[in-house]
Parts: sequence; C-alpha cells; structure tokens
Amino acid sequence: MTNPENNKPPEPRQQAHHQYKSGFISIVGPPNVGKSTFLNRALGEKISITSPKPQTTRNRILGVLHRPSAQLIFLDTPGIHKATGPLRTRMVDVALGAMAQVDCILVMVDAVHPDPRSEEILIRHLEKSRTPAILSLNKIDRIEKPALLSIIGKWSQLHVFKAVVPISAKKGTQVDRLIETLENQLPVGPPYFPAETITDVPERFIAAEMIREKIYRLTGQEIPYATAVTIDSFSEDGKKALVLIHATIHVEQESQKGIIIGKKGSKLKSIGEAARIEIERMVGRRVFLQLFVRVQKNWSRDTKALRKLGY
Repeated sequence: MTNPENNKPPEPRQQAHHQYKSGFISIVGPPNVGKSTFLNRALGEKISITSPKPQTTRNRILGVLHRPSAQLIFLDTPGIHKATGPLRTRMVDVALGAMAQVDCILVMVDAVHPDPRSEEILIRHLEKSRTPAILSLNKIDRIEKPALLSIIGKWSQLHVFKAVVPISAKKGTQVDRLIETLENQLPVGPPYFPAETITDVPERFIAAEMIREKIYRLTGQEIPYATAVTIDSFSEDGKKALVLIHATIHVEQESQKGIIIGKKGSKLKSIGEAARIEIERMVGRRVFLQLFVRVQKNWSRDTKALRKLGY
C-alpha cells in the first residue's frame, strides 16, 4: 500500500515500534478507587500505601515503569473530593496540581461505587485541561458486563477520552492493556530516569508511609485520619546488616494516644511488627523499628504543623 499524498511507502511497522517514548502520567480520581493499587501492580513494587479507607494517599508519589520501548513516569495522587480543613484541602490541591504539565492524565474511577460529588469536581477540571486523558474503570471483577457498558456510556458523554479501559487493579485484569494504551499517548523521547530508578522518594519516606498504612489497617473510626508519622532517625549498622529506625506517630488527642498504644502496648506492638515486615521487604535487610506516640493537638488544622509533618 502506498501513501496517496506523496507516493512514498510508509515506514516499516518494526522501525516505528522502536521509537522510544517517555513521559509523565498523572493518576487522578476520587478517593479509594484503587489508584495506588494500580501503581504498585504496574511497577511490580510497593511504593504507595493502600487501605480500604478513603484518603489514604496524602502526598504525590512518583513511580517509574521501565519498558523496552518506553519509560512511563506515574504520579499517584490523593483522591479528589470536596475538601474541608487545611490537610484535606492541601491533598486535593496536590492532586489537581499534578494534572498540569504532564503528557497524559489517567482518570481512575470505581465501577462499583460511584462518587458523584467527587466525579463532578474531577470532570470540571478535566474540561479546563488540554492534556489527553484515558479513563480506567476499576474493580470490574465486582460488576456484571451490562452494568459496565452502561457506565462506559455515561462517562463517554461527560468527557472526550482518548480511550476507555476497564481493569481490576487488584487482580491485574487488563492492567497490561491499560499500560500499552498509556504508552501510546506518550511523546517520543529519551528516558528521564536511570534504569534502576523506580521512585524519587527516599526509603525513609516510604518507611513512614508503611507505618501509617498499618495504622489505617489496624485501627478504626477516626484514628487513622488523626495520625501522621515522622522518621526521627534512619541508620544502618553495617556489622549487623541491620537498619535502625526510630519513628513518631503524631495524634491530636490523649484519648487517641491510648487507642494507638492499646492495652499494655498491644496495638502499638502489632502496628510495629506489621510495618517492620514490610520495611524489611523494601530494604532487603533486618530492621529494628521503635515507635513512639506523641500528642500534637489539632495538628491537621495547624498550617505550621502541616509543614513540619511534610504536608
């Protein structure tokens, strides 16, 4: 087949395939739709914490996926929602800010439990953006096909997406297809990061996040949202092949401190043991983890405290 415009044959498909691509992709969506689960699945490494509770992610997390033909740089973001209070407002600002100056936006929504208020905010900001967007409907393992088709039709009327890819991030269903679709949207260019880089955040940050994840998973009600974690020291004992970590769990009230510690320290011990196992998997060495609990009244509503705690 010839090109009717210039009568020159098109370039061979194999040659076009070897054009290396690289670019940034923001993962945005309402809270608790599986954005971090997708990122961890795509990378094959856990760099972003997850829990069944909404608003687990508080910071922008960068993850680098290296493929033979491309480098995909993901920005995992906090859930977009109608925020109240300084902490949640900053979280939403981080997410919306990550939609700017990227090459593609991955919009992820929950196919089972829609969040109309958050989705409305998201669509409003998408309409202001000229960046191509891919829609991914997550958790399709929990929905029937006719219902899924109806949801796709609804979203197709809300915004012009480059593609719609239903997935199950938890089970890995169609995750490879989504990655390929995202790669197709990236510009041709060299890699931004060395081959061994999967994230730009230090191990001590991920360690703090892993501790916070265990608080989310092992405590209930309002406790997770009243806690923050800071790493006081992170050092290595080369002779013992041991990583020594001292961390502080910040809470807002004395009663919350008691819940975190638990009867005779049982809850704090459970949090520490679960976090230590995850951190050991990350650093590839034994870890000695010591946790402290400190009351810092109303830290989530104190702008100075938010800055000190990394928000």
